[in-house]
Amino acid sequence: MIDDLDAIPTFDRFATVDEVHATLARLAQSHPETASLRRIGTSRLGDPLLCLTVGVAPRHAIVAAGPHPNEPIGGLTVTHLATRLCENPEMLAASGYTWHLVGCLDPDGTRLNEGWFAGPFTRSHYGRHFYRPAADEQVEWTFPFEYKRAYFDRVIPETLALMRLIDDTRPAFLTTLHNGETGGVFYYLTRAEPALQAELKALPGRYGVPLHAGEPEHPSVKQLEQAVYLPPSAEGLYDYMEALGEDPTEHIGGAASDSYIRKYGTLGMIAEIPYWTDTWAGDTTPAGQGYAEVIRAHAAEMRATADLLRETLTAVTPDLVTDSPFLRASRSFVDVLAGIATTDERRASDGDRIATVAEMGWCHNRVESMRLRFGGILLRALEAEMAVGNGTPTIRERIRALAGHYTAWTEQAESESQVETIPIRHLVAIQYGAVLAGAAHA
Repeated sequence: MIDDLDAIPTFDRFATVDEVHATLARLAQSHPETASLRRIGTSRLGDPLLCLTVGVAPRHAIVAAGPHPNEPIGGLTVTHLATRLCENPEMLAASGYTWHLVGCLDPDGTRLNEGWFAGPFTRSHYGRHFYRPAADEQVEWTFPFEYKRAYFDRVIPETLALMRLIDDTRPAFLTTLHNGETGGVFYYLTRAEPALQAELKALPGRYGVPLHAGEPEHPSVKQLEQAVYLPPSAEGLYDYMEALGEDPTEHIGGAASDSYIRKYGTLGMIAEIPYWTDTWAGDTTPAGQGYAEVIRAHAAEMRATADLLRETLTAVTPDLVTDSPFLRASRSFVDVLAGIATTDERRASDGDRIATVAEMGWCHNRVESMRLRFGGILLRALEAEMAVGNGTPTIRERIRALAGHYTAWTEQAESESQVETIPIRHLVAIQYGAVLAGAAHA
């Protein structure tokens, strides 16, 4: 079914929540013999969580878009997959699945990102319209978790809806449709599947997109081969931080969907696809700088960013009158940035290994990404206070100061990098191809 990639249309923007849901509803109405649309839950703000079920087969597959609201590739992927399955009975029958296609797992958060969905696709525009929820408000990190001294049961409604869908269908295959930001493509698989891994690694090259060759998202993540990893687990994160002398209970909340599906033997897969790529992304040549030095510099930049954002929050806190999602996210991510800095400070060694260009580029880019993301969220939080008439002198002063830093960060990021915006069609093709490949191998 990989040959079906040629049928993907050209897109000039990402789809909004309403557009994704409208497409699923239209398909259910047009193909009542094949597809049905049902509500599987309700968001915290009252939006329906919709799932299109296509086909009748003994095996089940779940494909869910929007687990993180700043990751909209999946909205286009899931509607394209739904369209192909409804309009191509031979493809549906050959798949051997009943497909359960969720349009958006976090519609509330996704709506707060829609300001950048139509472009321009620059990192500055993205950052100023960016939103990602606090950790305990994210679908993928609020599954139940119990391990050693950690316990989490504050499951949010959106996560509960996905849990019920998993329990009802006991799927052979599950993918939540994530995407990265800058660099190369990489994948998470819940178990080693050598044939599938080879197929997944070949997909990005069809579109001139490199495979990721830099650091994993967290040092506890286990690599199967280049650009293919086992998913980060809450247990693995706990053990890693405990070994470094940190208190894991201060940093770890819930688990993710790939942990929840273990009891059913489900193959879980995530394709992390960036919006932009850069010259460093796949470069494994020596960078001429020690790896430990690179990690220490990364830690120092993260610490400085966390300190600046925390100072801003501390100064304005007595004046705040809202409890906006932007404020909750800002408070959460200041701690995340500080935690990253602490982990890197403790894991950096005096070893003599030379860092690769990809590793050094990834670390440098990650600092820029965190500044633009979380500086942008905090600016939105302070602007929201202004919008309700709470423009105290301190809030106005801190907006001006943070906006000045943000402008400098933006200018630095856009002058130093040579990022290339990947066509949306290529992003959807890689993700769609990965879904088909993963389902075929499950």
